[in-house]
Formats: sequence, C-alpha cells, structure tokens
Amino acid sequence: MASHPDFVNYVTEQLCEAGAIRSRKMFGEYGLYCDDVFFAVICDDQFFVKITPRGEAAFPHLPKAPPYAGAKYSFLVEDVENQELMTKLTRITCEALKSKPQEKRRK
Repeated sequence: MASHPDFVNYVTEQLCEAGAIRSRKMFGEYGLYCDDVFFAVICDDQFFVKITPRGEAAFPHLPKAPPYAGAKYSFLVEDVENQELMTKLTRITCEALKSKPQEKRRK
C-alpha cells in the first residue's frame, strides 16, 4: 500500500523546525531530506528515520522496524503528533549523517 500525499505533507510540516525538509517520491513511497541529507522514509503511512549511534543514545526506547521487507531496521516514529521528538531526532540524525564519511557511488 502506497503512502498518501496528505500524510507525507503532514510529516514534513511537523518537521519544519528541523531544517529545509523536502520529500521525494521513490518506488511508490517517499524519501525525506533535511538540508539535502537523506534521513528518513515514509512507507505505508509510517515514518521511519535512519538509526545512528547518537540517535540511539538520545532515544533508546523508540521502536525499530524495517520500512519494507529486506530493509535495514530504522526508528519507527509512531507519534507523528510529537513535533518536539520528531524535530530533535531529525536534527541529531542529520548531524550524525553529515559527519559520517560519504560512501562512493557505483558507476
């Protein structure tokens, strides 16, 4: 089941204080970027954020699940009403991803 654009728009609005948020349609679902850093996906109207060591330290009790079969586990943010949690997790995740050495793309 593909995610609804209304849900995607709601999540991106909730994240407005984290930075410049944009969504991109990917394989029927959506990828989310904050300040041009790919940090999350929305699959089946659920919000998944990449797991980083800093994120785990700050939010050890957030549930983890794969966004789709065969995917790595991500944080599953069930309470998309909690703007403070979503903003803090997004900032922590993106800071960690920016400081991580970038993998070279295959040609």
